[in-house]
Amino acid sequence: MTVLIEVLICTFRRPHLAQTLASLAAQSLPPDLGIAVIVADNDDRPSAQGLVAGLAPGLPYPITYLHAPARNISLARNACLDHATAPWVAFVDDDETADPGWIAGLWQAAQDSGADAVFGPAHAVYPPGTPDWIVARDYHSNLPERRGGQVLTGHTCNALLRWQGTRWQTLRFDLARGTAGGEDTAFFFAARRSGARLAATTLARVSEPVAPARLRFGWLVRRKFRMGQSYAASEPDRLGQLRLAVTALGKAAICAAAAIAMLPVTERRNFWALRGILHVGVIAGCLALPQPQSYGR
Repeated sequence: MTVLIEVLICTFRRPHLAQTLASLAAQSLPPDLGIAVIVADNDDRPSAQGLVAGLAPGLPYPITYLHAPARNISLARNACLDHATAPWVAFVDDDETADPGWIAGLWQAAQDSGADAVFGPAHAVYPPGTPDWIVARDYHSNLPERRGGQVLTGHTCNALLRWQGTRWQTLRFDLARGTAGGEDTAFFFAARRSGARLAATTLARVSEPVAPARLRFGWLVRRKFRMGQSYAASEPDRLGQLRLAVTALGKAAICAAAAIAMLPVTERRNFWALRGILHVGVIAGCLALPQPQSYGR
C-alpha cells in the first residue's frame, strides 16, 4: 500500500519556488511512498499562482495552490494544514532545494525511530565574499538540536510530521508569531506536549542560498534575539518561565564577559556576543515582550 506524504510550502514573492518544486520532482521515492504538494501564497495578490499553474502539467505529483494573503507566515502554514488530508505532512521552505533522497531519508528515520516528527538539516550555501567569521561558525545553517539526548522542538525548513488521526492534528501555528518568526519552534514544542515523539536525522538534507542582506552582524543579532524569544515557549507556565529567565540572565552575563575578553578576535567575540543576545531574547520571551516584526516587509 502506498503511503502519501503531502509536502507543504509557504511562499512569498520568491521565484526560487520553481527550483524547490523541481527538486521535489527529482525525489527518489521508495515504492511504498508517494507525494503531493500544497503551496500557500502569502502575498497580498496571488503572485505565485502563474508560476505554479505553468509548472503543474510537467510535475510528476499533484499540486494544489492556495492564496493565503496577510503577510503572516502562520496564516499560510495554517492554510496548508487545513487542506492537508494525508497521513503524513512534510515541510520545506520556498528558497530551499531538497536532495534527491530527502523524503526517503525522513521517512526511513521515522520508521527506524518510531517518531511522529523527524527533522533534517538545512545547509546554508554562502556566496563569494561572505565574511570568514560567518562561514567559520556557519550561523545560517539550521541543524536539529538535541538537549540531554532528546529533540524538544524543530523547524519547518526540513521536517516530516505524522498528521491525520493524531492528538496534535488540531494544533495550528500562532498568528501572533507569524510576522516575527519562531512560530514553528512554538508549534513543535506544543506538538511534543501533545504526545508527539520527535527525532532528528542527518540523512535528509536540504540546502538554502544565503541572501547578501543576511550576511551582517546586525541581521544575526535580530535573528538570535528572536530565537531566544521563541525558545521561551518551551516553558508554558509562569513559574517555569521565571526559572528559565533567571538561568538565561546568568548565561547572558557569562557571554558578555567572554565577548569583552575576546574583543581583539572577531570570530570569538561575535560568537559570544551573539550567544549572549540569544539568552537576552529568552528573557524577553519569558517576559512576553513584543517580538520585532520581520516577515513580509
